[in-house]
Amino acid sequence: MADTIVNGKLAAALEAQSDRLLPCVHCGFCLPACPTYNRLGDENDSPRGRLHLMNAVVEGRLDPASDAFQTHIDRCLGCRACEPVCPSGVEYGALLEVARETANAARPLPRLTRALLTIMGSRPLRSVVFGGGRLLRTLGLARVLADRLPKSGRGGELRQALSMLEASRAGSIPPGPVAHGARGLPQREGSAVRVATLDGCVQAGLYSRVNRATERTLDANGYEVVSMRGQDCCGALHAHAGDLEGARRLAKRNIEAFERSGASTLAVNAAGCGATMTDYGTLFEDDAAWRERAERVAAAVSDVSEVLVQTGPRRGAMVECSVAYDHPCHLMHAQGVVEAPLSVLRAVPGVDVRVVEGADECCGGAGIYAMTHPDLGGEIGEDKVDAVRAQGADMACTPNAGCMMQIGSGLLRRGDDTGTVHPVEILDESYRRAGYYR
Repeated sequence: MADTIVNGKLAAALEAQSDRLLPCVHCGFCLPACPTYNRLGDENDSPRGRLHLMNAVVEGRLDPASDAFQTHIDRCLGCRACEPVCPSGVEYGALLEVARETANAARPLPRLTRALLTIMGSRPLRSVVFGGGRLLRTLGLARVLADRLPKSGRGGELRQALSMLEASRAGSIPPGPVAHGARGLPQREGSAVRVATLDGCVQAGLYSRVNRATERTLDANGYEVVSMRGQDCCGALHAHAGDLEGARRLAKRNIEAFERSGASTLAVNAAGCGATMTDYGTLFEDDAAWRERAERVAAAVSDVSEVLVQTGPRRGAMVECSVAYDHPCHLMHAQGVVEAPLSVLRAVPGVDVRVVEGADECCGGAGIYAMTHPDLGGEIGEDKVDAVRAQGADMACTPNAGCMMQIGSGLLRRGDDTGTVHPVEILDESYRRAGYYR
């Protein structure tokens, strides 16, 4: 009797999303866009199949604690490649998060997932973990340990994490001459647009260089970059894992921090963070006290590349290099941003931009997926690495920390040390060589 009541409550959580479930007409357009379906060939591992499972829970035909629901909902990357090709406009990303919340209530989250969400949701824990990670990276121990761990089981999870940590090292932008005497930046005329930036959790912990490059390039293009004190993790990893309450707790801190900043735009340099923050309105759609505030912040969020192309970006000095560019799923599919990062790269003289084949497919990183599903995530990642290497470029380039680590770790396993970079790092180097920074 108790199980029946609990399952009824879980079904009700999904049933509240019926307006989002009903538009699916089971046409199958989503099948070829789905990385898990393409590799496993199981209808239940397609968006259409997962929506069918969700409907079965709503209608009481399937227990949310069942292996069928748990396994196939868990296997989804959450890449949202199905959304742009859906003729009915099914909001699959929002449905997946509620489905995972339902699955988590029926069965506890795996230990590794719980541990990662606990760390990401706590500033003190993040500080300790990322501080230790940077030390391992600096000493070269991350790569040594990763090479010695087994490829499967618990060892495989840790091996993948250490490999991704090693991959977060700075990419190898070829050296070049710097203009004699710093020219500095011209004085701004009138009031500049005030832009706040998201520090993020992984970005701040492992990619602080990208955050600093983001601030410098925005400043160089006439924006007034302001502090967003009190900000926290965006909540993306929690939302994707179905911990929606944890995501809301973190989102509230960012909403308040942005409101205090007085900025009109919130520039984000990580696609996964940007996708979640532009969906803050959906996250709080049932909360009258926060809904409008969340919607205002969501409307203010833009990828840093979108902000830069609004004013140019300003032309810098020559940086002769070739880059194999890959589209992050949560930038291309979730936010619909495709050309802006390419425009940033093409604004740098000397850069040869080569978009990889299959750039619209997930790299297998998908937040923490590469660690929680090292086999399937690794298989998808190997295909992406093949596509990157086929370009014969000097380095890989993608505007998302998770993708940078996933692709970078795959390159390292092939003995390729070229590394991965963010588009703003190349633009930043161009400005440095031009003498824009004192």
